Amino acid sequence: MIVKSAKFVKSCVEPSAASEFSPQICVAGRSNCGKSTLLNKLMGARLCKTSQTPGRTRLINIFEVTSDVQKFYFVDLPGYGFHKAQKSQADEWSERTDGYFRETENIAQVLCLMDIRRDPSDLDKVLINYLRDLGLPFTVVLTKSDKLSRAQAGNALMKISASLGLARDNLIVTSGQSGDGKDKLLSRIEEIINN
Repeated sequence: MIVKSAKFVKSCVEPSAASEFSPQICVAGRSNCGKSTLLNKLMGARLCKTSQTPGRTRLINIFEVTSDVQKFYFVDLPGYGFHKAQKSQADEWSERTDGYFRETENIAQVLCLMDIRRDPSDLDKVLINYLRDLGLPFTVVLTKSDKLSRAQAGNALMKISASLGLARDNLIVTSGQSGDGKDKLLSRIEEIINN
């Protein structure tokens, strides 16, 4: 699949405001796992603000993507696990994310982003089990592979797949910096939106 153009559509406070867009490829992950960098690489444009500061994304951000296959929407969710946020803010973000998953009917796939250099956290595992419970389809996307050698990345892939109880073909290794895994991930998205 080739991305021809992408544009920011809107930010939503209420999850219900995201429901009108279809199909949706939702992007979820811990704060600072590289969501914005990877999204920018996939869309071929710097539409997401990147920051060294975790917890930058606080709203549900929607981007329209036109490809050679069909139009679809990336939905960038607030990162989880950012403990420096005030508790009320953290609760508000988790409620927003929970509401999005429960209320949105147009979710074609959830991309669960995880930093390949880290073992899956309890929160990462909670997200995977939560999506299983809701019956939402997901793919685990391992980010920041440019920080490791090929051998280290291969070992990390095996370790993470075992930790999550997932087959290795359910995980895609990527780098938002170098573009590694971009074509494979776009091919997976093409399969999803064509079904």
